[in-house]
Amino acid sequence: MLTLVNARLIDPEEGKIREGGIVIDAGRIVELLSPGERAPARGAVEDCRGLCLAPGIIDIGVKIGEPGERHKESFRTAGAAAAAGGVTTMVTRPDTEPAIDDPEVLEFLLRRAVDASPVNVLPLAALTKGRAGQEMTEIGFLTDAGAVAFTDVTAVANPRVFQRCLTYAAGLGALVIGHPQEPVLSQGACATSGQFASQLGLPAVSPMAERIGLERDLALVEMTGARYHADQLSTARSLPALRRAREAGLDVTAGVSIHHLTLNEFDVGDYRTFFKLTPPLRSEADRMAMVEAVMAGEIEIIGSFHTPRDEEEKRLPFEEAAAGAVGLETLLPAALRLHHAGQMTLPALWRALALNPARLLGLEAGRLAPGAPADLVLFDPDVPYVLDRAKLRSKSKNTPFDLTRMQGRVEGTWVAGNRVFTREAA
Repeated sequence: MLTLVNARLIDPEEGKIREGGIVIDAGRIVELLSPGERAPARGAVEDCRGLCLAPGIIDIGVKIGEPGERHKESFRTAGAAAAAGGVTTMVTRPDTEPAIDDPEVLEFLLRRAVDASPVNVLPLAALTKGRAGQEMTEIGFLTDAGAVAFTDVTAVANPRVFQRCLTYAAGLGALVIGHPQEPVLSQGACATSGQFASQLGLPAVSPMAERIGLERDLALVEMTGARYHADQLSTARSLPALRRAREAGLDVTAGVSIHHLTLNEFDVGDYRTFFKLTPPLRSEADRMAMVEAVMAGEIEIIGSFHTPRDEEEKRLPFEEAAAGAVGLETLLPAALRLHHAGQMTLPALWRALALNPARLLGLEAGRLAPGAPADLVLFDPDVPYVLDRAKLRSKSKNTPFDLTRMQGRVEGTWVAGNRVFTREAA
């Protein structure tokens, strides 16, 4: 038994912050304590020193290098980065080498995860074989093997193939995660069209490509009745389509990358490749529209979309450099920017980081309530520091926040009541 006392409890389910403590036994929360209430006589007691205690983050869309690209990220290094970032569950992507498209590969991945990662790992599986967009995977067998949802990470270009996948998934009650970008318009683009992209001379794509991709996906969802999650919305033009789908009663949800909530196209500056992402960074107006959509609950989930790239892939001209950024360890302090800017309360932020991802995947986590798993993060929301990418625990160091002044960091992380991270004293 473990009791955490003298904490500010961030409760996303109740939408409140209150003083108190938590009693943990057998990997679960068994009791919430009021201020001054005595801890049980047995078990260890830990003083949280007035810091914030919240449900552990559930990060959907984490890329791991196993199998095939272990030199970029392993379950061991990703798990260490996740624990240091307050992420207690990584929902991993299938864009590996080979892709996670059959039960044998999925079972290998889960064995590796159990052996090497200190945090929970839930796998996504590919929607089509080899993620080639031609032939549907065995969704039923992959579900039985442990897949929690299905995605090709990129858009399935052929609408007939995508319709078949959605129809089959609907029959099984499986969740399909789509990447709403029109693939032909987006091909080769590395910036958002506009004056800034023109000044830099970069191949660009209109924000309308996202709306076109989303409109197509939602039309097919309406045809099939499937459960659908749009993984990374990034433009204001997509929001009306999302609203119409919900008004029509479709079972659709949406997410956004923390980078698209906290950065804009001007951060690319003089062709800094750590800021090359997919989709590309958008205008400040689009960034603010995404922030407002999260505040209003129109976009339910915030993720890091952790994408490790090695130095050779990033030390290239901007057009040729690989897209993506690591984010497991920077997700929490980057998200706290929204809190410090007065745009989101901590409970609302944790609703998007923990409670809503848990609900989407049917998990018990994401809550501070008796019976919930004791997956917790203790953090100081106010401590300032300058982020040094060399100190990140990920194998790859491609973060856009290198040498950026951050505010807020994790002090401790628990998974099923076991402490998996403790910040060392400076």
